[in-house]
Amino acid sequence: MELKEQLEALTLKLEGKTANEVKSAIEAFEVKHKEAIEAQVKEAKEDLENQLKAVQNHANALDAKLKEAHKKEVAQGDVIKGMINENFESIKDVRKGKSVEVKAVGDMTLGTNLTGDQPRDYNFDVVMKPGQKVDVADLVGSVAISGGTYTFVREGLSEGSIGAPSSEGATKNQIDYDFAMIDVNTDFIAGYSRYSKKMRNNLPFLESFLPQALRRDYAKAENAAFNAVLESEASASSLVAASFDTKAEQLIKEISLLQSSDYDVNGVVVSPAAWYDIQVSEKSTGAGYGFPGIVTMDGGVMRINGIPVYQATWLSDDDDYYVGDWSRVKQVITEGLSLEFSESDGDNFKQNMVSARVEKQCALAVEQPDAIVFGNLAAV
Repeated sequence: MELKEQLEALTLKLEGKTANEVKSAIEAFEVKHKEAIEAQVKEAKEDLENQLKAVQNHANALDAKLKEAHKKEVAQGDVIKGMINENFESIKDVRKGKSVEVKAVGDMTLGTNLTGDQPRDYNFDVVMKPGQKVDVADLVGSVAISGGTYTFVREGLSEGSIGAPSSEGATKNQIDYDFAMIDVNTDFIAGYSRYSKKMRNNLPFLESFLPQALRRDYAKAENAAFNAVLESEASASSLVAASFDTKAEQLIKEISLLQSSDYDVNGVVVSPAAWYDIQVSEKSTGAGYGFPGIVTMDGGVMRINGIPVYQATWLSDDDDYYVGDWSRVKQVITEGLSLEFSESDGDNFKQNMVSARVEKQCALAVEQPDAIVFGNLAAV
């Protein structure tokens, strides 16, 4: 009986035996079959050594063949490597019934060798369109109210005068004053933008851009509304523009008339076109361009006798202008400028939309129309 069969028979005999009985039986088996066990171990060792020797011989032979083949491949290796890299996407698609044409090696360009877009750098700061150069709110004061109507008292005409008595014991002069209660009703100037949550998530600049854009466009709407009030309530100029040689001369005359009425002129508003026309005014006929002596530039700010001249793009016409004591004009505010975002407006929740709203409840009060003069420079 072979050693393996004898081991299987011993295993069956040991079932149900105690640990000591099993140990004694194994020791007795090892003594009895010592030579057979050693012979099988020796045979297994020799067999393993023979297998390892055969593997080594095969590796030596293969190494010799590879070295010989490598010498032939060096000259064309770079060419093949380049063709494989260049046509990798096509080569990996090769299958039964489908062939691939490998193009000849050549100069590499983006147009012929690049699939898809080249890498790029992103700047998510939106290059915005500009706001207007000056706002009406920059020129006037403001007053906050709790309700929707601002009422102020405006002095009107007066009758009589104050003076010295005509003679001793004569009746003194009498004067009376008229007043008007002026109501200014505030209202909302507002607008909104609506966009999808997906757009918000996919465009990281959107929610930083919107507040700036909405405030800018709100200011444009407010300027247009306030300019309409100024046009209707300011005093119309009494000057005949055709009698002046330059725009600067007409504005200087307007300032002098208003200050002669005891108003302190603190700002002139013209269009950019008129602002630059003033800069190219002739000193005198044929004497070249230059400011009249009273017109100066101070750090980019034009001044007429020290009074700043502002560029406004909200004027209705490029030849319109205002000369005024702007302390007599107020912006009346019931509710200040606010910007709010909502996902629950209307069907926003169901449609994954977001609403952004900008608004302000306000009005413009021209408290003293005589303090602001509205004119036109077209004839100059």
